[in-house]
Amino acid sequence: MDNIALLLVSYVALLIFIIASIMKAAKYATAPIHLRWELYPVPHEVGHKSGGSYLEEPDWWTKPRRKSFFGEIKYMIREGFLFEKCYRNNRSLWYFTYPLHMGLFLLIVWLVLLFVGALTMLTGASIAETTNAWTTLIYYLTLVVGIAGLVLSTFGCIGLIITRSTNEDLKLYTAPREYFHLSFILVILLGGLTSWIFFDPAFITAREFTKSLITFDTTVSINPAMTGSLILFALFLIYMPFSNLMHGLAKYFTHHRVLWEDEPNLKGSKMEKRVTQLLNQPVSWSAPHIQSGKRWSEIVSGGTGKTK
Repeated sequence: MDNIALLLVSYVALLIFIIASIMKAAKYATAPIHLRWELYPVPHEVGHKSGGSYLEEPDWWTKPRRKSFFGEIKYMIREGFLFEKCYRNNRSLWYFTYPLHMGLFLLIVWLVLLFVGALTMLTGASIAETTNAWTTLIYYLTLVVGIAGLVLSTFGCIGLIITRSTNEDLKLYTAPREYFHLSFILVILLGGLTSWIFFDPAFITAREFTKSLITFDTTVSINPAMTGSLILFALFLIYMPFSNLMHGLAKYFTHHRVLWEDEPNLKGSKMEKRVTQLLNQPVSWSAPHIQSGKRWSEIVSGGTGKTK
């Protein structure tokens, strides 16, 4: 594939990824309210460390609610960067899923560093030469973060494939698509490792290609391993928003709109309006205990929908 085609594929893949991700986020954000789980304690609760909630307080609807944004942030950091629940509940899985995700996080940071380095090069500076503190910092940060990300994520990916395919308990609920996702990611990572070890040990070519994405420079020479990884990565970006690989985005809404959503349904509130909208929807299915053709508000109010 020539450089022009590679640049165009990269642009198209990134554009599709951004648009599809925004559409998915909008779909999550505008979804109907969930059936409340009533799982406590909720991280933003204040004064209920024993596991209770504001609903336990006498006349709770007459009192102002106290919520802690810091409590949510602290939980999200523990879960998002330490995978605390996985560590407690499935230690053998954590040994591989943690390095995989940390490696992928580092690779995202590495891409940002490549972009910063490319912008710096556009000013006339050379990142490969340690001429000043800034270029030295970018050079070594890119090197350390990129190598650590590739090694950690590759180790975790291989470990997860082996663990999920050999552990009898994990095999029961590992769908074929999970093996496909891990294998897809692994092939991209192996291409990146090959490019780094044999062709681009200081990520000079990777930075040059990043700069070419900004300037549309078609003269940059790219090694075969990097070309293959870039094509696969572009395909991965296109595929990702349409798969469950977007679980990181879904997790935000799962926590804030399902697990932690505890707004009271008070008269005249926004919550009451949302509930009313759902109750006014028609029932489109039937069963021995329910009848289609009525609205949910009729059924729950006792007007019953029961077949006779």
